[in-house]
Amino acid sequence: MKTTVAAFPAIVGAQDKAGTKRPIMGTGAHTYEVIHDWGELPAGLRYGNTHGVVEDSQGRIYIHHTVHSTSESQDSMVVFDAKGKFIKSWGKDFKGGAHGLHIRKEGSTEYLYLCDITRAIVVKATLDGEEVFRIGYPQESKAYGEKKITYSPTNLAVAPNGDFYVGDGYGSFYVNQYNKDGKYIRTFGGPGSDPGQLLQPHGIIVDERGNEPVLTVADRRNNRLQHFTLDGQHKGFSGGVNLPCHFNTWKDQMVVPDLAARVTLLGKNNEVLAQLGEGPVNYREVRLQGRETFPKGEFVCPHGACFDHEGNIFVTEWVEVGRVTKLRRIA
Repeated sequence: MKTTVAAFPAIVGAQDKAGTKRPIMGTGAHTYEVIHDWGELPAGLRYGNTHGVVEDSQGRIYIHHTVHSTSESQDSMVVFDAKGKFIKSWGKDFKGGAHGLHIRKEGSTEYLYLCDITRAIVVKATLDGEEVFRIGYPQESKAYGEKKITYSPTNLAVAPNGDFYVGDGYGSFYVNQYNKDGKYIRTFGGPGSDPGQLLQPHGIIVDERGNEPVLTVADRRNNRLQHFTLDGQHKGFSGGVNLPCHFNTWKDQMVVPDLAARVTLLGKNNEVLAQLGEGPVNYREVRLQGRETFPKGEFVCPHGACFDHEGNIFVTEWVEVGRVTKLRRIA
């Protein structure tokens, strides 16, 4: 599954080509310098939709993308160092379906968890792309096994004990829980807008900022966040988002990429701290256009986001030619 491509800087986010200062987002304690098109792509690799982003313990940044139709390389995972220099790529098996991405340290080893929406699988892999296990259709679940309903996993989260939760965001809108070895435990959620029901559970996180872990779901088409216990019981809702895609946390903050052209920062109690880079109302049209049409200092379709260890934010966008933006924390 692993291949490498020689690195020749094709996209460099080091400086504005016109020599002007980079845009600034936010105010006060949440102020960021905007570095669009961050990272040096190899000459033979072109982004498709840039869906997921994580940082490992060495400060390396992983981008999960669908691969552009004109790309010579078919690798869906691109790895950069902290300065944006290309290190390696792999993951041709995920071309077209690359979507959710999660990283977790287990003992002394870090692993990636990947969701493929086209092949309807979840894969656990090493940082070099060697597969540990994969999970397909949740046949064990009565909700799926008896009805043969649609399944398309978009993202997952891992609890402190190793249980993981897969959001069926593009399928039938359930959450499926497994133990650390991939053994099925339970299914909850399902389509609707009532407490405990979900409409497109696109992103999911085990939020450990409070006294006890809470499972939070980006209930995208209900335009809200929904909170559950780790055994799937509804706890409550949070607002302040429009089309939430996923989550990441740093200290007491949570970043939420909102598909409708902005990034939202939440505090410890899920109160809105800032909404960054609100972009065009016609974002669904703009996302299909060329890079030169994307607004500077604004977002088009934020899809994934993560903090690095210094509190900077990386944002990946659901645009046909891909875009990775680094928000460098300056306050």
